[in-house]
Parts: sequence; C-alpha cells; structure tokens
Amino acid sequence: MNEVKKPQGLEIQLDEQVAQGNYCNIALIAHSTSEFIIDFATMLPGLPKARVKSRVVLTPEHAKRLLLSLQENVARYENSFGKINIPTKQPMIDPFGHKGNA
Repeated sequence: MNEVKKPQGLEIQLDEQVAQGNYCNIALIAHSTSEFIIDFATMLPGLPKARVKSRVVLTPEHAKRLLLSLQENVARYENSFGKINIPTKQPMIDPFGHKGNA
C-alpha cells in the first residue's frame, strides 16, 4: 500500500488498485435530508447506458466542504493554466428529469 502524508499529520492509506482511479465523464448527484449521493459514471459514444464506476455518500456538511474545496482548486487551476471553458452547445444530462443544469 502507498501512504500519503498530509501536512496536518493525517496519514491516508491508498492501495494500488484505488490509486489507479477510474475515468469518469459524468457525475450524477442526488440528495435527501441527511445525505448527498454522487455517482461517478462513464458514458461512451454509441452506448445507451452510462456505467457507474464509483458512488460516494456524504453528509450535507461534507458535501458543502467538497463544493468549497473544488471551487478553490478550480480557481487555482485557472490561475495557473487559464480559464476552463464549458461548451454551451453540449447538452446537460439530468437522469432524474429535472429542468436546468444537471
């Protein structure tokens, strides 16, 4: 197992299979009063189904912390490499049938 040490003294274990990661190009998000569920999936051209590769269940507090951390990291990325452009003509997929962005 690989071990990654964080500056705060937190030791995180990361086994080799998990460290390889999964390619995902869709994140499906649902929530209840007590949890947020994020399914990370891969959709391939020509196939009618997206295959879920990983599911993460978070408390609302941890979901908000994740949101803030992602915002901070995207800002750092854009400061280093330039703005991330999202094509406007690409349709947003909402598997739950809601209107607006997925």
